[in-house]
Amino acid sequence: MAEKILKLGIPAGSLKTATIDLFGKAGFTISGSERSFLPSIDDDQIRLTMLRAQEMSRYVADGVLDAGITGRDWIMENGSSVVEVCELAYSKATSGPARWVLAVPEESKVKKPQDLKDAIIATELVNVTRKYFQDKNIPVKVEFSWGATEVKARLVDAIVELTETGTSIRANNLRIIDTVITSTTRLIANNDAWQDSFKKEKIENIAILLNAAIDAASRVGLKMNIEKNNLNDILKVLPAEKSPTISSLADENYIAIEVIIDAKIERSLVPALKRAGASGIITYPLNKVLH
Repeated sequence: MAEKILKLGIPAGSLKTATIDLFGKAGFTISGSERSFLPSIDDDQIRLTMLRAQEMSRYVADGVLDAGITGRDWIMENGSSVVEVCELAYSKATSGPARWVLAVPEESKVKKPQDLKDAIIATELVNVTRKYFQDKNIPVKVEFSWGATEVKARLVDAIVELTETGTSIRANNLRIIDTVITSTTRLIANNDAWQDSFKKEKIENIAILLNAAIDAASRVGLKMNIEKNNLNDILKVLPAEKSPTISSLADENYIAIEVIIDAKIERSLVPALKRAGASGIITYPLNKVLH
């Protein structure tokens, strides 16, 4: 009987570290990534290959890989026919979507895309950029950029470049005049692999665990003890949408409350709970949160 293996691609380059960290929080240990494009993972049913996100969807579509992680931008650029299993809201810098933006030098007279008629545009995202201008009926010449595209903004008329925070755009004294597309990271699967019961379940398991780790990154667990007669006051302080777990303590006059909260409200919520009568307050990080 043939060995059951899922061939999984993970991105090299800027997403590499964030992806390995995410797999670690999801319960997988990836090793050897510093020395090889064939790192190992502590799951005998998964075989890893590390590839650039730009080419991942092609290898998945062709069946060289059963599944992979890449950006929606590169799925669109390559015109790949794949199953988009789920969105993975993580990136190298933020948890929000990245943007491919149309940008010009600050000193340029260009104010809107229509001002770029017959212009030369440099980008790595050639096909998507061509479609963007075609949809607007603006004739332009789109040239492939081999990197450091921001530098070329003053050699051509405009660039289309990826940005998460806008820092590099501002650092190069460029001005954004439009967003071409927004993109998030996706777990994708080969169409035939998705019809295989073993591979589909394995891919779905990975999706569940990765998303649970992503959800956990923005939340913390919160425990506290309170006097029973303070319960209503405490519940008023807790976020209205949260439903805490309430447990009895050895001292019948006290109860324990446990709840999961957004990490961003922890620093304001904990002092408020203390003032409302809570004691023994503990907050702790989470590895996975499944809804």
